[in-house]
Parts: sequence; structure tokens; C-alpha cells
Amino acid sequence: MSIVLFRVDERLIHGQVVIGWGHQLRPDRYIVVDSDLSQSAWEQDLYRLGAGSAEVVFCDIDQGRLDLTEWLAESPRTVLLTRDIAAMRRLGEKGGLEGQDVNLGGIHHGPGRREVLTYLHLTEQDVDDLAALGDLGANVSARDLPDAPRVSLSTLLES
Repeated sequence: MSIVLFRVDERLIHGQVVIGWGHQLRPDRYIVVDSDLSQSAWEQDLYRLGAGSAEVVFCDIDQGRLDLTEWLAESPRTVLLTRDIAAMRRLGEKGGLEGQDVNLGGIHHGPGRREVLTYLHLTEQDVDDLAALGDLGANVSARDLPDAPRVSLSTLLES
């Protein structure tokens, strides 16, 4: 498997992902699945600046669902990122993430969000999407950095 991390993080490619996770996982490629960002060349350029020498691929959710099986079979060590839980859930439809570990990283405070962990603030829709992602066979847990303890999906849903 070449996707070494599936992560939901609203900041996408940033220091915590590139340094914190990147030093441990040594990715050759970042794939950002985000429908809005896939249409904005100048924003893509900004994210590429933060990725160092790693390749960065941007696509919308529909294209991500089509390409997921191929990415899993390819050799580059890859970190796949979505901005929100709903996008990751959509990637998981039709078994796309069955048996895969999905990491929840930074989702910060905002309207309608409640703090579940210091780095994880969820809406009721987020909670529903997490439950659906688990039902689709993904192994969901929260962890902001690789050395932090994992918080299980069941714990997150009970919060």
C-alpha cells in the first residue's frame, strides 16, 4: 500500500503534516482531495511551496474516488488529505476506504462546532459522517501528531 496516511485536516498541507507526520512517514507525494482547491491554480501553488520536494496532486472528490484504487497500488509513499470529514466519507463510499486507517487531525473551532479534543471541533453533521465512515469499514481515529495517543472512533462518538 502506498498511501501511508489518510488524514482529515482543514489546513491540508502545513507544518504539522509536513514536519510532524512527514519526518516519520517520508512521503514522496501528497494528494489533496478538495473540490474547491482543485479549481484554483494559485492556491495550489501556495500549498506546493509547503510540501518541499514531494510531488503534490490536487483533484476533486469525484476524481479522487475514481483514482483511489490506482493510488493504493502505486509505489510513491503518499499522504492523502481532505479538508473535511464529509469529503473523506465520500471517498469511502462503495468500500473505497474499507480496512484503511483514517486519521483526524486539525478541525478547529467555528460556528456550530463543539470541542471534542483540543484540535478537533465537530458539528453534528461531522459526527454523522464519522459514524458513516466507520460503517463503510474505515478504521477512524484522531491523533494530531504521530507520537500522540490515538483516540478511537467510539470514544469520539461518545463525546
